[in-house]
Amino acid sequence: MSLSDLLRYQLYDSARPEVLLTSDIHFLNDCLNLEKIRRDHFDFTISKEGQISGIQVPPFLFITFVENAIKHSLDPDHISYVQVYFHIIGSILIFTCINSKPVKEMRADNPGGLGLINVKRRLELLFGTKHELLINETEDLYTVKLTIKL
Repeated sequence: MSLSDLLRYQLYDSARPEVLLTSDIHFLNDCLNLEKIRRDHFDFTISKEGQISGIQVPPFLFITFVENAIKHSLDPDHISYVQVYFHIIGSILIFTCINSKPVKEMRADNPGGLGLINVKRRLELLFGTKHELLINETEDLYTVKLTIKL
């Protein structure tokens, strides 16, 4: 059912210029659930705070951050996790994505790096000065915080 919902969102719902935030969160939940099935040592949480119903956002706004978190949290020997938070304060949306980093650094056979460059450009085109993207990395955590004035 999750795979069906995920594909339906990708094919039909996301064709619109804006989607409900609740739909985008449901899509992220489906993606993370599929990853949980794929990996033995993986856990995730999605938390929502504030009045999120009725909020409209561009489709696939947050998936790049979540995909990066999944990719870079891969640790075959230890439990890895992704934590996603959505917080609405008035007309401000705060999205935070935190992922664990592997104890041993995995070797990148196919280095990419275009995902964050593309999402930064997309945010600039969509929101201009009405957004702030902060990225913080420590030895064991990677954190992305996106604040958007709706």
